[in-house]
Amino acid sequence: MVDGLDNVIFVVEDRPEDGSLDLLGLYDGLALTERDRYGMGELPDRIIVYREPHLAQCATLRELRDEVHTTLVHEIAHFYGIDDARLHELGWA
Repeated sequence: MVDGLDNVIFVVEDRPEDGSLDLLGLYDGLALTERDRYGMGELPDRIIVYREPHLAQCATLRELRDEVHTTLVHEIAHFYGIDDARLHELGWA
């Protein structure tokens, strides 16, 4: 899954712009399935993991690790063009 990532950076931010604790992560970019002429010189896509929402939802270190893993899989899947409905079906939403 990670080997196919191209021009993507991972960022950790405290909270989403709206300050909520509901959103755990975000894919900010153009999915592979939507790219036409994409290549050199493009700014990297971003996968953002929000620190405070994770901490608010997890009581133990193990829960935190599991939730960060799920969030990363979910957001990386968006890079590949997998939408939320399909991720829900697969158990990653």
